[in-house]
Amino acid sequence: MKYTRVDGKNNKHKVLIYAISTCAWCKMTKKFLNDSEIQYEYVDVDMTSDEDHEKIKQHILNRGGELSYPTIIVDDRVVITGFRKDKIKEALEI
Repeated sequence: MKYTRVDGKNNKHKVLIYAISTCAWCKMTKKFLNDSEIQYEYVDVDMTSDEDHEKIKQHILNRGGELSYPTIIVDDRVVITGFRKDKIKEALEI
C-alpha cells in the first residue's frame, strides 16, 4: 500500500489519515494539518486495491475506530473519526 507523506515542521507525533479523495471533510482535515505544519501520511482509500481496502478496514476496526472518513490515527493509538478539530488539536498537543 502506498502512503503519501506530507512534510511539516511539527513531527512530534506519527499521524496517519485514511481519506476519500473526493470527501470535503477529508480535504479540510489535510488543509488543517498543512496549515498547522504537521507532518503526516495519508491514503485515499477509494484509490486503493480491494486487498488494501480490506487491510485499511481491519486497521481502523482493530483500533476501535468506525468505518467513516476521514479517520485519523495518532501515534498508532488515538483514533479520531471525522474532522474534529478539537480532538485533533488535543491529540497533537497544538
